[in-house]
Amino acid sequence: MSTASRFAGPDKAQAAEGWLLERATRPSRLFGANGIRTGPDGRIYVAQVPGSAVTAIDPYTGEAQAIIAIDGPITSPDDIAFDSAGNMFTTELTIGRISMLTPSGKYHVIDDDMPVANPITIHEDRLFAGECRMGGRIFELDRNGGDRRLVMDDVPMPNAFEIGPDGKLYIPIMATNEIWRIDPAGGPHEVVAGDLGVPDSVKFDSKGRIVSTQVASGQVLRIDPQSGESEVLAQLGPGLDNCTFVGERLFVSSIPGDLVEVLANGNVRPLVEHGLQWPMGLALSPDGGLFIADGGFDYMLGAGGALDVVGFLFAPGFPGFTRGVAASGSGEWVTTNSIGAVMRWRPSDGESEQISAGHDVLYGVATAPDGAVIFADGAAGRVLRAKDGESDELASRLDTPMGVAVDSDGSVYASESGGGRIVKCAGGRAETVIEGLGEPQGIAIADGRLYAVDVESKELIRCDISGRGRETLASGLPVKAPPGMTPKLLGAVGDMSGPMVPFCGIAVAEDGTVYVAGDAEGSVLAIRPAH
Repeated sequence: MSTASRFAGPDKAQAAEGWLLERATRPSRLFGANGIRTGPDGRIYVAQVPGSAVTAIDPYTGEAQAIIAIDGPITSPDDIAFDSAGNMFTTELTIGRISMLTPSGKYHVIDDDMPVANPITIHEDRLFAGECRMGGRIFELDRNGGDRRLVMDDVPMPNAFEIGPDGKLYIPIMATNEIWRIDPAGGPHEVVAGDLGVPDSVKFDSKGRIVSTQVASGQVLRIDPQSGESEVLAQLGPGLDNCTFVGERLFVSSIPGDLVEVLANGNVRPLVEHGLQWPMGLALSPDGGLFIADGGFDYMLGAGGALDVVGFLFAPGFPGFTRGVAASGSGEWVTTNSIGAVMRWRPSDGESEQISAGHDVLYGVATAPDGAVIFADGAAGRVLRAKDGESDELASRLDTPMGVAVDSDGSVYASESGGGRIVKCAGGRAETVIEGLGEPQGIAIADGRLYAVDVESKELIRCDISGRGRETLASGLPVKAPPGMTPKLLGAVGDMSGPMVPFCGIAVAEDGTVYVAGDAEGSVLAIRPAH
């Protein structure tokens, strides 16, 4: 099956009479782009953690073919390697597993005890894999599932490594900002290069030189393995993840979903354009700009659908894997993250501070007229209010509350996703406003009307604040998952991130435009009044 987009049916989205629907950002072709490897067929295989997917890309035409779909046997693949028989080996990041997919499509687990399994490589049919965490371990594994051999332990965040022409294992060490070299048989390590831009991959060119992506600086470096001297092959954006060669051609992946070829003189040729991985929470700034929360990368919507980076993993003050967002004044945002914390974030200052923490799985967030912060803890079934360092419970025993919204009089509303209703919260109780929904997630209030996206029915609905006069503004929306597919809900990444579960947010602009996070296809949709 060939596909130009990761979603099977985006053209089915349509607006009701009197409304117009357009994509404010283009759909993403991939669920991000993590580890990449040139396969036996000469195509580039792309591992995609958020989508539990692997896609093969033709390096000449850009044509994409789904090898592993989002409901396939592999969960959160982060890196890829092939043996001489064409078997594909993957690290499954969030479940700590190494697996093998045969050319005929049979799936086997090789090892299931490698927390934060990330780097993997094969040399002369010897399989090596490691854990990208503080105190990580690197093993040589038996491809048939037999005993493993410890190569090195207590490694500070090793990432995509490779055996060099000298038979040594070269390891990018993210926590020390270095590249190490060790003998696969064991022994002490040597530092090959340091003071880099946070290296997260190592490959070798045809002349035996290291090529390494730098996730923080966005540089692609070529490094002499003997002297450690480096030169910049290309200066790209932060978030670079991995690289691979197709013959002499060098390709580089970026976490948000880019796949580019690095040409001479630092120029690049896009093979897969930048996109959104999720997206999740949406919020409008006081000047009308749209903020898009996309997990490890957050954006403002620019002209022509451009995604202008606001903050990202490894940037100073980044508030963590971002799910919900609300405006909190000029240049200031309130966010929820995957480790159960509500944060106040000033991106331009590179600063964030904790408002409330210790929660389970947080989703939507909103600000009240009195400055209080309202947020939903879906896993705990609670809607909470935080102000002046204290928090109290507005409603409890809800079935997975997700979206929250505050009316001009301070009344709080929440979507009870698991219960198929929208409720008004006060005094620890929840009063039903709308019932009979499938799976409501993002909600918003504007001009005395309540808006909600139902990801089960794939509809955007609107009613008055009491729940009367319900109407459907758009249907067939690319939310939740393609028809007939059940996406995997990803767990934590060690102690670096909590569960990476989706959330379909919405926001309403002053002109009546409703923005919806099209998380199935990786886009933001705009539903506008036709007049």
